[in-house]
Amino acid sequence: MTSTTDSTRALLLSRIRDVPDYPKQGVLFKDITPLLADPTAFAALTDTLAELCVRHGATKVVGLEARGFILAAPVAVRAGLGFVPVRKAGKLPGATLGQAYDLEYGTAEIEIHAEDLSGDDRIMVIDDVLATGGTAEASLELIRRAGAEVAGVAVLMELGFLPGRARLEQGLRGAPLEVLLTV
Repeated sequence: MTSTTDSTRALLLSRIRDVPDYPKQGVLFKDITPLLADPTAFAALTDTLAELCVRHGATKVVGLEARGFILAAPVAVRAGLGFVPVRKAGKLPGATLGQAYDLEYGTAEIEIHAEDLSGDDRIMVIDDVLATGGTAEASLELIRRAGAEVAGVAVLMELGFLPGRARLEQGLRGAPLEVLLTV
């Protein structure tokens, strides 16, 4: 758990909108766009995540496509670190490392520019939501294959009713999982 104050948690949670039946019937979507539109809430989130990067000795921040980019880029700037995107396969130019992973109904693949990471790097992975954990787990494998160390994973919110945490446990190899809100 992070050192996030109760007032910061309350602020962040108050700016996340529930959207019923999106993207399909029966799903309650957690929309972070109101949080992003509120400069006080977005700054509080950015400061909290940047503090985690510093605390865990990160040298770079990896953001997971797509909302993870929105959170991770300002965190990297605030913490004085580099930002490296993890994208869906085929979206990065040049040489990449790819990692396939299983979805509920099929597979997906993510990629990273291996030259953006080195053996001296400690990487904090940032995303908006931890759901089933597939993308985060695959990103940890990519980071290690690129020769870097995992400093941790930080997410705005965890969907506690899904198995993301359990799926990530082995892949974290002792690195911390920092969750600001569990819903």
